[in-house]
Amino acid sequence: MGRILAAVKRRVRRALMSRAERRFELVGPPELWEMKRRFQIDFLRKFGLQPQHYLVDIGCGVLRGGVPIIDYLETGHYFGLEARAKVLGEGREELQESGLAHKEPHLMVAEHLSTVTLGRLFDYIWAFSVLIHLQDEILDEVLQFVADHLEPDGVFYANVDTADMPDGRWQEFPGVRRPLSFYQERCNEYGLQFNDIGSLAEFGHITGGDADAQRMLQVRRSQ
Repeated sequence: MGRILAAVKRRVRRALMSRAERRFELVGPPELWEMKRRFQIDFLRKFGLQPQHYLVDIGCGVLRGGVPIIDYLETGHYFGLEARAKVLGEGREELQESGLAHKEPHLMVAEHLSTVTLGRLFDYIWAFSVLIHLQDEILDEVLQFVADHLEPDGVFYANVDTADMPDGRWQEFPGVRRPLSFYQERCNEYGLQFNDIGSLAEFGHITGGDADAQRMLQVRRSQ
């Protein structure tokens, strides 16, 4: 009975949500939307992102983080890749509502990164809350993509979950936990090297939950 009541409450709550709130829920708790949006642009600027740089956002979703990055970068310098067409459709709505269509971001549905060729190299590749939902073979596609698209002095940032706990699920995706040694070995295979630069909490990601302890990786081409 308790489970049924909880399900009914969720349906009622969702029915009362605005269009924007339902969009927020596609990428996490709506109450964390603004914090997670602000975290992304603040982090990237702290680590050197400049308006003239080119950035590709893997798993850009509904542009929760993408909107302030698009606003900050020069016109046409943001590329967003998302596996789910419906979610990216909501991202396009978010872009329009934010009044940033004139910045001409490149938004693409990309179910498999192995099929994506963008025709240029990037100063920054960004994957926020993405690697934590990828099975090993899809992670390999990401690392190959990074190896193929990163400028010689470019950098890839991504957060990972290293908790010593069983894997879980989030929406239709797995919640994958791996030790740092796993990422080190995988990066080496693709001519990449990484540094663990700290927890999300150390950079201002404060929710009071387990996600704050996730580690941020800084990945560059091997020298």
